[in-house]
Amino acid sequence: MRPQPYRLVLDGEARDLHAAVVVVANTAYFGAGMAICPDADPTDGLLDGVASVDNERTLFDARHLRWVDPNGMVALLAAGSVARDRQGTLPRLELPESPDVLGYLSRMGFFRGARGVFEFEDRVPRRASGSSDVLLEITPIEGNADVHSVVDRVQSGAGAVLASKLRYPSTAIVQFSVILSEVCQNIVEHAESSGWVAAQAYNWTRRLGRYVVVISVMDLGRGFRGSLADGHSARYGDRWGDTTALEAAFLHGLTRFPDSGRGQGIQQIRRQVQRWNGAITIRSGTARIGQVPEWDDSPPLVDTLAPFPGAQISIILPARVDE
Repeated sequence: MRPQPYRLVLDGEARDLHAAVVVVANTAYFGAGMAICPDADPTDGLLDGVASVDNERTLFDARHLRWVDPNGMVALLAAGSVARDRQGTLPRLELPESPDVLGYLSRMGFFRGARGVFEFEDRVPRRASGSSDVLLEITPIEGNADVHSVVDRVQSGAGAVLASKLRYPSTAIVQFSVILSEVCQNIVEHAESSGWVAAQAYNWTRRLGRYVVVISVMDLGRGFRGSLADGHSARYGDRWGDTTALEAAFLHGLTRFPDSGRGQGIQQIRRQVQRWNGAITIRSGTARIGQVPEWDDSPPLVDTLAPFPGAQISIILPARVDE
């Protein structure tokens, strides 16, 4: 998201600025509790405005956050990294007021990953020892050694969770490890940038009524269009873009490598996720594509999203249901 020139006229006074986001609202909060216009009052008959200005340090206000999943955590790290790199200074992160959310972020290793990305208060709770449904804490991926480390860590503890929470057979740990390895390897081979991976099991009571495992992988690299452009953009001509690149990789297995044996990782992941009746989505650039099971009402393809640097892969594996 690049800052654009704006002229705002507020109460008859004009102001010119470059901003990445301009918001006009009559309430304080967006989404899951982000205080986007913290002083707005829906009863005063006024509209409040806020702008993320290019030359000012960005504030991420998570004080009213009540729930977050692995996708949200790695996305927050990605957004903070973009703000840091563009502004040359660490953005400020206001920590959640909820002890439960703060404790969960700590268990997932969020604050360890956030050091060097955000500036935040030193009131992070100690990570509790004992049993946990965290399959994989937020882990940076920068090279092949990180991918091997992720697989080794997951194989040592994920089998019990897959068997007890998802009712998967004991052999499922092999396929699960392959999925993690392939999505992490995508960062190393295609993004040409660092990224993060995290995985957790939790009871998705409201949405599905059973346990799920969520795997989230994100990078700030070239994205699918950038990775495939040199080898495949010419054949698509004017149709080449983020949506076409995602379809080429996700549906047809195209890769930037000339070796015909390469590029099958996503196809293998899709097939295994489908066998487990799971969902997988990939977002890159302005598009998102997915394999959607019957329990998910998300559209399989969206092509009008805000630009997203790099790529985000999200996988949801639900518990088996006795037939």
